[in-house]
Amino acid sequence: MAFDLQTFKTRALSAIIFVVVMLGAIFFNINSFILLFLIVHMGCYIEYSKLIKKTPAITTTKAKVLYNLFGLAYMTTSFFAIMHLASAHWVTILGTTEYYVLPMLVIVSIWINDTMAYLVGSFIGKTPLSVVSPKKTWEGTIGGAILAVVAVVLLGMAFTGLSYQTLMIVSATSAIMGTIGDLIESKFKRMASVKDSGRIMPGHGGFFDRFDSLLLAGPSVWLMLTLFAQ
Repeated sequence: MAFDLQTFKTRALSAIIFVVVMLGAIFFNINSFILLFLIVHMGCYIEYSKLIKKTPAITTTKAKVLYNLFGLAYMTTSFFAIMHLASAHWVTILGTTEYYVLPMLVIVSIWINDTMAYLVGSFIGKTPLSVVSPKKTWEGTIGGAILAVVAVVLLGMAFTGLSYQTLMIVSATSAIMGTIGDLIESKFKRMASVKDSGRIMPGHGGFFDRFDSLLLAGPSVWLMLTLFAQ
């Protein structure tokens, strides 16, 4: 996958604008935080439902109902997992001081992983990761995950006061499961024969395109912390 400077500029600019809006909602207060993720997950579900409607192989009413129920469960589980990561439960157990610490670590891990995977894959990527997403490479995926873990652990130890173990769990789980979440969304787009699930961000697509990693990473981090952080 050759590095495309213009594509990178477009993606970077739209991402910066989107990040500013998103961070504002996350940090303003708990109500704006909840509203933000409610909008995100509703947007993901709406776009997912449109993909199901466009998929030629899903023709029967029963199949459509089952796929939509799966999508509803997928988005709802993610939403409540992220809400719980922001709850007082984890503040008490892990010693975090703000509701947004764990959700932000998940998001930052995903952002760094995605960016580094794209850059590493662009320059040295040779081995395709999956036929579902031909542009992804093993080199980019592994490089992105390693750099994300290193960056998040260093930043987390400097600014959050969380333990090394907790930061490792959050960053590694987010990077790995986030990539799998991305592949799941790519599979649905391939089934529907579309490039993007929506068009809310130039160079990034829609809600489902942008937050596909978070949908699986959020519940996975919650599960890993529940199993190993108590």
